[in-house]
Amino acid sequence: MSAAGTAPVPTPAGSSHAGNRRFVLARRVDGLPRTDDFRLETAPRPLPGEGQVLVRNRFISVDPGTRGRLGDRETYAQPLALGEVIQAATVGTVETSANPRFKPGDWVAGAFGWQEWGLSDGRGLRVVPSNGLPPSTAIGVLGIPGLTAYFGLLDVGALKAGETLLVTSAAGAVGSAAGQIGRIEGARVVGVAGGPAKCDWLTRDLGFAAAIDYRAQSDLGAALAAACPEGIDVLFDNVGNAMIDAVLPLMKRGGRIVVCGQMADYNRPAHEAVGLKNTRAFIGQRLTMRGLVAFDYVRQYPTAWERMTQWITEGRLAYREDIIDGFESLPQAFIGLFTGENFGRRVVRLA
Repeated sequence: MSAAGTAPVPTPAGSSHAGNRRFVLARRVDGLPRTDDFRLETAPRPLPGEGQVLVRNRFISVDPGTRGRLGDRETYAQPLALGEVIQAATVGTVETSANPRFKPGDWVAGAFGWQEWGLSDGRGLRVVPSNGLPPSTAIGVLGIPGLTAYFGLLDVGALKAGETLLVTSAAGAVGSAAGQIGRIEGARVVGVAGGPAKCDWLTRDLGFAAAIDYRAQSDLGAALAAACPEGIDVLFDNVGNAMIDAVLPLMKRGGRIVVCGQMADYNRPAHEAVGLKNTRAFIGQRLTMRGLVAFDYVRQYPTAWERMTQWITEGRLAYREDIIDGFESLPQAFIGLFTGENFGRRVVRLA
């Protein structure tokens, strides 16, 4: 884990802002997001009523998947409306509570988005357990990124011991967790990442058998074949169709492709979407390809949290947090996800 994620963060003093600063969608995003796609507003601070909880956000996530809701095409969720607060996972502390499930000072995880304060009746809000880990892990390795890796690999991918697992965007929050879970389950894990530092981290610190720097390859298919000489049983893909197409000829009979994210495709207009050419492999190799959304597994979250927390405390599952300070930095922190700036789970820490 990174130095930024080694100890619980103390509760800061009261906010210096009387209102509630928030970023809203200023216009539909076309291509790579820009800072002026988002508008900073100040609204009145919410006032809790009966049964409600007022939360001061301390950490806010920036997620590649949010990009799909900033245009006008519906994905697994409807596009955000113009003027709507940018959606994101959050961790904060309870300021005031009229709900018996929460008390002032509790660290809680929710989904209040890019704003300083959140108001809740308790639904969708959970107390972050006192497990010795930084509260920010509740929206990282123990949040949707980690849960996506867990269920995507073990349920959708149906990974088995002894198989070969290829993970793309492997140094990201989801990919790094997926690769380590694969290693824990007894698979041989190969990762694809951008840059030598990320590849070194995967092999040196996370136990990947090999890592490929896609930026340094003139023939990615040849590099993948060399790293996976016996073929690939499970592809856990976070990149998009061009990557999947390069891997298809290397898939073994009965192989499974987990479509988790499409980092390289989110900013492409529909008419420039990349297609798959090597589809005959689906027939010859009897392949299956399936996507997932972690929210489909909500009733199974407690089991995943228990297992993953144990792996972390045992030193078997490491994580890295890329923490950026300052509420105003949210748009640029988000944009940086699509240019490879982040190294690990990127979150913004509020003052």
